[in-house]
Amino acid sequence: MSKNLRKPENKEKDFSNKIIKILSQNSNKAYNHKQIAAILDLDDTKSRNEIIRDLKILASQKKIIESEPGKYLIKALSQDYYEGKIDMTGRKTAYFVCPELEEDVFIPTNNLNRALDKDIVKVYVYNRRKGRRPEGEVIEVVERSKTDFVGVIDIQKNFAFVSTANPKMYTDIFIPKDKLGEAEQGDVVLVHIEDWPKRADSPFGSVIKVLGKPGEHDTEIHAILAEYGLPAEFPVEVEVFAQKIDTSITEEEIKNRRDMRDTLTFTIDPKDAKDFDDALSFKKLENGHYEIGIHIADVSYYLEEGTILDDEAYQRATSVYLVDRVVPMLPEVLSNFACSLRPQEEKYTFSAIFEITETAQVVNQWFGRTMIYSDQRFAYEEAQYIIETKDNTIPAETSITGSSYVVSDEIVAATLKMQDLAKVLRRNRMNNGAISFDKVEVKFNLDDEGEPEGVYFKVSKDANHLIEEFMLLANRKVAEYIGKQNKTFIYRIHDEPNEDKLIAMQTVIAKFGYKIDFRNKGDISKSLNQLMADVNGKKEQNLIDTLAIRTMSKAKYSTDNIGHYGLAFDYYSHFTSPIRRYPDVMVHRLLQFYLDGGKSVDEEKYESKCLHSSTMEGLASNAERDSIKYMQVKYMQNHNDQEFLGVISGVTEWGIFVEIIENKCEGMVRIREIKDDYYTFDEKQYALVGATTKSLLQLGDEIYVKVKNADLVKKQLDFNFIRRNE
Repeated sequence: MSKNLRKPENKEKDFSNKIIKILSQNSNKAYNHKQIAAILDLDDTKSRNEIIRDLKILASQKKIIESEPGKYLIKALSQDYYEGKIDMTGRKTAYFVCPELEEDVFIPTNNLNRALDKDIVKVYVYNRRKGRRPEGEVIEVVERSKTDFVGVIDIQKNFAFVSTANPKMYTDIFIPKDKLGEAEQGDVVLVHIEDWPKRADSPFGSVIKVLGKPGEHDTEIHAILAEYGLPAEFPVEVEVFAQKIDTSITEEEIKNRRDMRDTLTFTIDPKDAKDFDDALSFKKLENGHYEIGIHIADVSYYLEEGTILDDEAYQRATSVYLVDRVVPMLPEVLSNFACSLRPQEEKYTFSAIFEITETAQVVNQWFGRTMIYSDQRFAYEEAQYIIETKDNTIPAETSITGSSYVVSDEIVAATLKMQDLAKVLRRNRMNNGAISFDKVEVKFNLDDEGEPEGVYFKVSKDANHLIEEFMLLANRKVAEYIGKQNKTFIYRIHDEPNEDKLIAMQTVIAKFGYKIDFRNKGDISKSLNQLMADVNGKKEQNLIDTLAIRTMSKAKYSTDNIGHYGLAFDYYSHFTSPIRRYPDVMVHRLLQFYLDGGKSVDEEKYESKCLHSSTMEGLASNAERDSIKYMQVKYMQNHNDQEFLGVISGVTEWGIFVEIIENKCEGMVRIREIKDDYYTFDEKQYALVGATTKSLLQLGDEIYVKVKNADLVKKQLDFNFIRRNE
């Protein structure tokens, strides 16, 4: 007997969801069954009867209202109707995230109705039965998250399509012939979505910029910036405005400031830094205490509110640190020259000056505008050499000048004393529940063409911690000073970690023999610190560091101070980097305004600025991460024939992620490519299990891999599985 049985053709259709959608999109208008049938392009009697039936069912369920005989309206404020955000998966489906709902709502592909990732949408939730994940349908796109996309153009005779490498962008973009601009076949382009007609499979767009050919270095870097809406250069009018700023030091302005040019002052920064936005001064007082000044570039003196330069800086909100370049928030005339606290130059600064005891207690503080003269510029490596050896002769191999030189005894003594005080500050912070994330940063040695020659890791040492602790002190004390006056201010806040993520992390780290203490907030932070110490230098360090960071809430800017969990501070702000962060500029302006006796400013206005700053910070962070992935792929392209030892950093139903131990590059081994057995994914064990041998491939296992494919456009590595590291 044939199993290919036909389904009965007279099966009734359910039009309920489509009716809800039509009525919701036009909530002030009543419709009858004929009007709904016309919108749905149905003219057969059977469909009309089914629409009549569904209208009556929905009315009986009180989901719609029969406003007059045969005419229906959507019920206002229906409990099944919500507004929230779309979170696309990589499989053309999505989840609807809404604060009013306990769990996210699944949106099947055919219910997306032209919604894209991160769009604000209205959704009808129609499956809310117990034990079943709720499902929904998008009935309106309220606000597009973004309308500009980067992709590769495929030009046909009379039109073109642009396809993106973004796995969450599930559709290509249709480009009419007259909207191609200068694009040629295969170019990487930036396109703007102009419309998405109801009956069109793809949105309609136009090419607004040609970025270059796929795989070319500059093309891919500019594509990363364009993908996140970040500018690659300053508009000409902004550069011209910046060049006209008077950056001279005047006696008249010096009189308005605390003159600290005679106080020992120096900077410690990365060896390749050009913008030095902080300096430290040191003086021993007669009472045995120490006066330590944290001096910050006085950007707000040059950056006047309401100018095109200020508008541009606000829109950017942050400098973007890509793997081979910096895209600055301010033009070079300010960022690298006028505001940069370069050695042997007089500079305007905004300072936090503290009287500190031998036990690192702050007994006096002063905030205000100052004048400084930096006596010395150090790289972290040079300061570290002084800390480790207590020697005042910097050897040639450590010196940023390439030649050996002698540091004054005065500066050596100041460095060593500040190091002692910084250690106490750090110890106190940790005892109060702060969490230490010294995550390894991947850096590249680049040749003159920007090609990666090697990989190295940036690790924080005592010199880094010295600067960090005094910057944290200034940020905390400035926030505390204004916060205790109950005036509107810009805080850097950090909420408590997500408990569900911590529990999920516990499952993973247990496989390595670690655990988290969940008894209370203090125990969680102590056990996380212990975990960070325990994994230091181990093969699983990067994996567990990453997992721990993901459990944390994201720090953000807000006028609503809830404290900073990760630092264990009740008050915290960003005061110390105004060259590269706009919130610091706003903090300087507000602090000076309040020092001058100003009343509390409009909270709503500044909360909006905080939201913008946090958003731009997130985009910059994504771009920075993508540029590292891109450079990792580029680096691995040149090592196709080499075997690498890696650690399994993730396990999914379609394969394993492997992080190469020597360079932290991560790629995927597809499950079908592992030939020594037939493997299936075991969710409980978080492992792949061999059908014949029952052997496991699980988190933390070491295996050898080779590069199978390195896709620069998708920034994606695929590996071949070679063998286990037995």
